Amino acid sequence: MDVILLERVEKLGAIGDVVSVKPGFARNYLLPRKKALRANEANRKVFEANRAQIEADNAARKATAEKDSKGVDGKSVTLIRQASNTGQLYGSVSVRDIAEALQADGVKVQKNQIVLDKPIKAIGVNTVKVALHPEVSVNITVNVARSPEEAELQAQGVDVMAEMFEKDAAGFTEAFDPNAEPGDIAAATAAPAPAEGEEAAA
Repeated sequence: MDVILLERVEKLGAIGDVVSVKPGFARNYLLPRKKALRANEANRKVFEANRAQIEADNAARKATAEKDSKGVDGKSVTLIRQASNTGQLYGSVSVRDIAEALQADGVKVQKNQIVLDKPIKAIGVNTVKVALHPEVSVNITVNVARSPEEAELQAQGVDVMAEMFEKDAAGFTEAFDPNAEPGDIAAATAAPAPAEGEEAAA
């Protein structure tokens, strides 16, 4: 289906471009959100007649978005969530969670402006895009942790899960370290085996 774009749409085109899209994408997204018009003769005439006004409105919205972006760009929010020992969340962090965290921090962002390709399902620091306008995007940091202390470590660049894994691994190897002193225990455990072997040999 051919449509006339009423605003810039990422990976599609700019205002006034006539582009071909899948009918479902046009019907479910572009047309109801007034991002495009069906590309028929009547709509082309309407668009051309109103092009100057459409572009002026877009420029005004873009200027507002650029001004607002200064208070959003580089912002960091922390979300404390319960998670398993492997760092997998019980549930996930959604667009709504991020929007609410930003609003609690005094930053007004609409849910539909937060671009989350997929829900966040593990602890860690994530970079999330916020599209304040089709031509104005900024990045924020979403720090998901199990405690404020863990969030602080992650904010400092510490990979909490890697550290936990290393500690677990160290704990595991320590118990069986041949240079440590549990040699006696190992010998005691191994003692019955040679005895059985000797009987077999005899």
